Amino acid sequence: MLEELDIRNLGPIREATITPAAGMTAITGETGAGKSMLLSALNLISGGPADAGRVSAGASEAWAQGIFAVSDHSTAATIAREAGVEPEDGELFLSRTVRAAGRSRAVLGGKSLPKSVLVAVAGELITIHGQAEQLKIASPSRQRDFLDRAAGDDAELDAYREAWRALAAMDERLARLRSQESSARQRADYLRESVDHINEVDPHPGEDEELKAKRDRIENAAEIAEGVSRALASLDSSQLEYDSSSENAGASDLLLQAAQALRGIRASGDFAELADRLESLNAELQDVVFALSGHLDEDFGDADLDTLNARIHELGELTRRWGPTLADVVAWRDKAAFEIEDLDASPEKLAELEAEREQLYRAAVAAADALSAVRADSAARLAARVTAELESLAMAGASLEIRVTPRATSGTTGGGKREAIEERALDQNGGDDIAFLFTPYEGSPQLPMGKSASGGELSRLMLALELSAADMHAGADGEREKKRESTSGSFGDAATSDMTFIFDEVDAGVGGKTAAELGRRLARLARTSQVIVVTHLAQVASWADAQFVVTKIPPDADDDAVGVVTTVNEVRDDARVHEVARMLSGSESEASLDHARELLASSTL
Repeated sequence: MLEELDIRNLGPIREATITPAAGMTAITGETGAGKSMLLSALNLISGGPADAGRVSAGASEAWAQGIFAVSDHSTAATIAREAGVEPEDGELFLSRTVRAAGRSRAVLGGKSLPKSVLVAVAGELITIHGQAEQLKIASPSRQRDFLDRAAGDDAELDAYREAWRALAAMDERLARLRSQESSARQRADYLRESVDHINEVDPHPGEDEELKAKRDRIENAAEIAEGVSRALASLDSSQLEYDSSSENAGASDLLLQAAQALRGIRASGDFAELADRLESLNAELQDVVFALSGHLDEDFGDADLDTLNARIHELGELTRRWGPTLADVVAWRDKAAFEIEDLDASPEKLAELEAEREQLYRAAVAAADALSAVRADSAARLAARVTAELESLAMAGASLEIRVTPRATSGTTGGGKREAIEERALDQNGGDDIAFLFTPYEGSPQLPMGKSASGGELSRLMLALELSAADMHAGADGEREKKRESTSGSFGDAATSDMTFIFDEVDAGVGGKTAAELGRRLARLARTSQVIVVTHLAQVASWADAQFVVTKIPPDADDDAVGVVTTVNEVRDDARVHEVARMLSGSESEASLDHARELLASSTL
């Protein structure tokens, strides 16, 4: 939801701040006052073209910023985090600067980013309906996405995509096997020889390090024996008489003598405690003596250094080729064994995989049929709702048809001894072709949506679509639980609590009772999503929760260098009554003011 829109030096708007209502906001003003600049600002922060010609005269750059409230787990917040921007207190700041020299800069949350990131984030937050959106509306993929969101078929779509991914992976594997060339066969031979060689050596992770340590001990056996003997002689003479001519007692004997001397003292003091500590030290020393004695008895058996070195060299060859460690060598061997299976395109292996592929295809078709059934049912209900809405929007005789057509077959599959068969053309979105066909008036040919409506008709058609989709998701048919967070959005967008809809030209060519119905429907949509409408009709503006007036101020007679300046101000209470009166009759007479008050009072759902 858009919380604030700030504009600086954009066209005739030198400075403006708009804080739209959470529901419906109307932007009004006389023709030519500069209402289009507000749409230009929204287009800018949505990643639209940066036109240096829109920079105010005398200014070096134009700037626009939108502050949006987003839910923590929304798609917009996820995209922002992936770009390294964390929403701050549940808000995202999107801004765009356009220099008079022609360059622009996109900023998200204070961080300069590629414009594409701004486009992705804004695409989840803003939907602009107007004549410029016709090309987007004509896109079959956006029409399909809209129908899916209106249908609420997430479960069916997820189930299908899971089945399709498994099928696609198998098709890729089979294609790789069938298209093997000599290089693939050579690799298979290399892998086999390598695996056989590793198996012949039969390495064990860490074996080379153990052997190197053993070799080190063998090569230094004499030095180890001498050092250990010296240590033992110094610690405990009863274990080893290193020097038979020496009459010195070992450290253990000396500790025991010291302890006995202390225990012989009859006077009071801590002598007994100290004696205990000396005996404890002697016990620890005896553990060291035992460990050292083990090294004297170490037997390397018939270990031969030449044999040991040969094994270490053999293992080193493996780590040099497939290492750096023996654990890596073993892992490479195991992985190579699986790759050999894929490279061995034997008839038996292909037949096994083709049978598995057939099962995956049947599962994907079943999931596609389930998805198609939900789409077809929802398409009929959505089209009927839209057609009924169009009747109340001054488009009598207009109708919408949504066709869900099974896609033509993709040709034949099969290979080897299998008989070629025709298959459904499936992709990640199912096996259907979706087409929105619009008839603008009775007797008119039915044409693809986006190619058969004027700007005003198109905006009203989109309003009817958004309303109908919102009603379907709110459970108006009694078929689905109310899920406001997944209410359908425009083509490519979901109308969640984060979504802001912008309607331009929606009131073109309408008036009177139809204008009031148009306002009522905009207000209905604003109950589930934020709506901003640019309008010149009082019957539409009166339904808004907030109204902003765009006013053109002529240049000062004493200083015409600045030129025309446009201001944007919110009108409330009496000021709003006067603005609605102006919109009704162009004057602010008592009669028009009374009419304005009456209109505002009656414009409630």
